[in-house]
Amino acid sequence: MNLRIRDLPGDRPAVPTLRVAALQMVSTPRVEENLRTAARLIDEAVLQGAELLALPEYFAIMGMRDDDKVKLREVDGHGPIQDFLAASARAHGIWLIGGSLPLCSEHPDKVLNSSLVYNPEGQRAARYDKIHLFGFRQATECYDERATIEAGRQPVAFDTPFGRVGLSICYDLRFPELYRALGITELLVIPAAFTETTGRAHWEILLRARAIENQCYVLAVAQGGRHENGRETHGNSMLVDPWGNILDRKLKGPGIVVADLERARLDEVRASLPALGHRVM
Repeated sequence: MNLRIRDLPGDRPAVPTLRVAALQMVSTPRVEENLRTAARLIDEAVLQGAELLALPEYFAIMGMRDDDKVKLREVDGHGPIQDFLAASARAHGIWLIGGSLPLCSEHPDKVLNSSLVYNPEGQRAARYDKIHLFGFRQATECYDERATIEAGRQPVAFDTPFGRVGLSICYDLRFPELYRALGITELLVIPAAFTETTGRAHWEILLRARAIENQCYVLAVAQGGRHENGRETHGNSMLVDPWGNILDRKLKGPGIVVADLERARLDEVRASLPALGHRVM
């Protein structure tokens, strides 16, 4: 992990506001159906003025079996899911973060769970491969992402006219050292498919903690409902401000969260409580 830790923002140019949207879904095992749902939500968010949009983890495929995503994985740079994201960003002139999708890995029976970012020209601006792989066992619930996913290795952030945006996916949320490795960011985007069990207990608490400790906005976009495979995801997509306030949220079902990032609010929080400058370790 060799991303350079940046100094506190100074006089670099930045737009004063950016309208962002989280597009919550309840994805199915059918890619084409999910892409149609995503397109409808993108249209709705754009009509409300959103300029940076994010889709949830597994937005294009929530299979009946864990290895269904392996069968539908795409070569990096080519495939219907990637083509959809690039075309959507270009058609609407938006920043579009494609939650996560399965890309080919070095292992024939595994995928990389990757978040791809496209700029308003439809060009890819960043790719992040999920580093922390979820494992959970309680009563009848059991998950082991290591069985079908190859872990990523590199933290990733990218620049927008508003500021620096850090990427992570779902289980990464529990590891604050990842966000410190990103340096100073103005926005963290966290696509997820949190289970109802773990989400009900920890999702909101962790999101607000990441916003407070990093003094930045957090856009969390989730799967939110009962899926055909029997899995129940928590939903509760939201935008959290640098003081930990929730600006908008969507509890369950498909829908959108829309709110504005404000440079003045960031500056106010960081000036009144300059914790980022007080770091010792």
